[in-house]
Amino acid sequence: MKVAIFSSKSYDQQFLKAANTNDHELIFLEPRLTATTAPLAKDFPVVCVFINDQLDSETLEILAAQGTQLVALRSAGFNNVDIAKATELGLTVVRVPAYSPYSVAEHAVGMILMLNRKLYRAYNRVRDDNFSLEGLLGFDLHNCPVGIVGTGKIGQCFAQIMKGFGCQLLAYDPYPNPACIDLGVTYMALEDLLAQSKIISLHCPLMPETHHIINAQTLRAFQPGTMLINTSRGGLIDTPAVIDAIKSGQVGYLGIDVYEQEENLFFEDLSDTVIQDDHFQLLQSFPNVLITAHQAFFTRNALENIASTTLSNIADFAAGRPCVNQVKLT
Repeated sequence: MKVAIFSSKSYDQQFLKAANTNDHELIFLEPRLTATTAPLAKDFPVVCVFINDQLDSETLEILAAQGTQLVALRSAGFNNVDIAKATELGLTVVRVPAYSPYSVAEHAVGMILMLNRKLYRAYNRVRDDNFSLEGLLGFDLHNCPVGIVGTGKIGQCFAQIMKGFGCQLLAYDPYPNPACIDLGVTYMALEDLLAQSKIISLHCPLMPETHHIINAQTLRAFQPGTMLINTSRGGLIDTPAVIDAIKSGQVGYLGIDVYEQEENLFFEDLSDTVIQDDHFQLLQSFPNVLITAHQAFFTRNALENIASTTLSNIADFAAGRPCVNQVKLT
């Protein structure tokens, strides 16, 4: 099939081409998919999109009118797609539900170690021949209470790693994971988890129920100096509220690989521009904040799985076969 691949980078081309055993016609487009750029997909039966492409009602109407039949997501999350509108228009939406839970879980752990042991500061000091240990004091992870919000596949992998450190594992999830229970995870109400955890890591999808799950009210339950890690979706955190909590000391460390307004920032080189997002600039100014640009998924293993599953989804659609990865309106 003829596939318009939006938000494509060199690594997308590399892995999708390598996985294209069904000889789909892959056309790589650099722009993000929006209502403005949607005309680029004219006469393409398939559009392939990533997390910052905007498939709102207006964009979907343009796509459907131009002949698009399938929206193939190169991601697990689908909060950027108006599923109700896609269903109304007869568009099929498919996703990649599990590409590498290890990649994201391992990145979250890396952020914890980086923030706790001040590795970013230590690295730069030594390069400047400054060997002082002042300001680099950390704490043992052993026996540290770690709260895991969301215990799907990624949350489970994260729990397995933190168990290896000897942490006390606490979790909140409306649907407890038996594998996590077997690891010794203790499930509890969200407010109790927030109050008892020294480290809190978010591993839940972005849905109406989880939007701003970390907000001014829930932040008040934190212990002073709590570490907050988010490698899931930026919309889980109310950024202005977290900034206030950093200033007050309620949040002692913040590690984010995602940001609510990231669509205008991440995946691009903006080093020669003045970033206009004041909240993001303020976060960057804090010494106890670590930001990475949505790279938690970015491993060779994950990209191979994303490419193969995406093209398999497209092949199923082309052959008229049911696709197990179809996103349906619930």
